[in-house]
Amino acid sequence: MSTRRTRATRNKKDDELHDLVSKLQALLPSSSSSCNNTRVSASKVLEETCNYIKSLRRKGDKLGERLSELLDSMENNGVDVDILREFLQQ
Repeated sequence: MSTRRTRATRNKKDDELHDLVSKLQALLPSSSSSCNNTRVSASKVLEETCNYIKSLRRKGDKLGERLSELLDSMENNGVDVDILREFLQQ
């Protein structure tokens, strides 16, 4: 009976892991990952997720740099940007 419980527990954990990987896969924007009918390995989904998070970080950094440049140019043109900065920091 111990073996049956172990198998049942393992199957339940495998099912939970598969469910979580499927949910994560559904969050990825790439077309290869969004196809729920195709089973992709968990390692592939995790790799794609890491790559996606890295790309989001790069985009966020670039946007932050661009915003900083825009705010600096507004200040140089005599525009009071303190209100805008307060709003962005919220």
